[in-house]
Amino acid sequence: MDAHSRGRAEEIDPADQWVLNPQTGNYELRLDHSAGQPQAPSRPRRSTVPAPAPADTPVDAPVPGQRQRRVSEPGGGQQSPASRRKRKQGASRKKKVLLWTGGTMAFVLVGGATGAYLLYNKLDGNIDVVDPVGAENKGFREGEAFNVLIIGTDKRTGEGNSGYGDNNSPGHADTTILFHVSKDRTNATALSIPRDLVTTIPECQTRQPDGQILTIPGQQKARFNVSLGQDGRDPGCTMRTVKELTGLTVNHFMMVDFNAVKELTTAVGGVKVCVEKPVDDPKSHLKLPAGESVIEGEKALAFVRTRSSFGNKSDLDRIKVQQQFLGSMIRQMKSDETLTSPTKLYDLAEAATNALTVDKGIGSLGKLQDLAKELSGIDTKNIAFATLPVIDNPDEPKPITVVPHPTQAPQLFAAMQADTSLTEVKKKQQDAKNAQTQAQAALLKGARAEAVDVRVDVFNGSGIQGAAQSTINWLQNDQGVTRSTNKSNAPEKAAKTTLTYAPNQADQARTLADMMGLPATALKPGTQNAGEREPMTLVLGADFKGAGVPITGPAKAPDVEKVEADKQVCAK
Repeated sequence: MDAHSRGRAEEIDPADQWVLNPQTGNYELRLDHSAGQPQAPSRPRRSTVPAPAPADTPVDAPVPGQRQRRVSEPGGGQQSPASRRKRKQGASRKKKVLLWTGGTMAFVLVGGATGAYLLYNKLDGNIDVVDPVGAENKGFREGEAFNVLIIGTDKRTGEGNSGYGDNNSPGHADTTILFHVSKDRTNATALSIPRDLVTTIPECQTRQPDGQILTIPGQQKARFNVSLGQDGRDPGCTMRTVKELTGLTVNHFMMVDFNAVKELTTAVGGVKVCVEKPVDDPKSHLKLPAGESVIEGEKALAFVRTRSSFGNKSDLDRIKVQQQFLGSMIRQMKSDETLTSPTKLYDLAEAATNALTVDKGIGSLGKLQDLAKELSGIDTKNIAFATLPVIDNPDEPKPITVVPHPTQAPQLFAAMQADTSLTEVKKKQQDAKNAQTQAQAALLKGARAEAVDVRVDVFNGSGIQGAAQSTINWLQNDQGVTRSTNKSNAPEKAAKTTLTYAPNQADQARTLADMMGLPATALKPGTQNAGEREPMTLVLGADFKGAGVPITGPAKAPDVEKVEADKQVCAK
């Protein structure tokens, strides 16, 4: 059965089977005899821990993160009574329902396609669940940002996928995106993490089929992609690795394989892409003319996998192409062409639920519906794709791996931790967020000195070895503050970073505060003017996170290359 015939019997269109349930006030897809189709048998729910086999029965070793059937939860996938209130009838009512349930994001793959009318056992039973050890499985709290880790594995299971490279791969973290959703739900940042990034993989625990907990040792200077699959690591290990790297807690994960790209692009009728020059790649078998094309299925998978056709043929350039593709897919999924097509919505829901492996916290249609509601208000112009800033690995004579950029990466992590949007549309101002008093804020208002005119002595009271020198290097090499001096350790450790200056140095203080992201509370004005060549005094405190990393979070988004989801970009 092809993707566009799912949900049909005797040529009946699913659109003809959607009816208004007067008890709930929602449209529902009725798959019963009255709708002209036999009722679909419900599939068993999937469980994270299968029942143990008899002692004399051989058991195959599980693949890390392997999909398993989930035990049915009481009331799982059903709407709460509070959500069943009736709404006003009207000609636009069905469209509003579709917009609410269908118009979320391609990143959650299923979010918008799981509206109330599709909450039935067949789709709920499609979802695969892994329960990472130590996961909190909490819902979404109002006023709190959250992070979802999207993991695309290189596992070759599924029809037609065995020919892609190593078909025995257990499934590593081939494409990984940390999706940060802001506290106010107005914007989101999608941070791509290169698979060839060298980082620390912390010790993690995985749950075995017999219920036992296996502890997997950590690994120093390892490639990021082996945080999944290698040595029995499951998605929970990748979540811990991302937290270790970025400082951001990962609340949930979604994992997909090659089939997801093929089936989802087919379900929405294809995704529009653009290339600057014709593509004929014998490795991925991708052939495209210059300009725009609509691709789906195998061709869509080839597009996101190819490295030989764009940029310098590196994984970093492939990430850019994948970001452009996902942005286009988001636009297609939120378009009227998809939202007003019952058939496409049904196909999308079935394809997405079949493709997904998720954590227990979002492991049902009801919980995915909650996620969709959290994302439904984000405009595509407020979704920014960025790639973790990196440099070539200095430990390799001929680098083939990368490491985080020493200043840009921490700045970007700090921006995400501070909930700062990367889009031009939504800027977060930290002065207001820190609730500074008017008197304190006034310290940061006024003239600024040129960087070359700033004089400052830097003392290390942070307790971090080398903090003063790394700050001096950053100030002189990256910011142009050449008149800065390392004064070594402060007389004692300091809880907070402070900048002491004379009244006639206020313009210098403001310039340095802007550079370092210092709050007004860190500025300590004196009462007597300083001499012409007298420097200010900067004492790094325990709140110091690294050279170039704002103390309280950036006042504006860092200057990193990004793509906004509402813009069509041609791959080069």
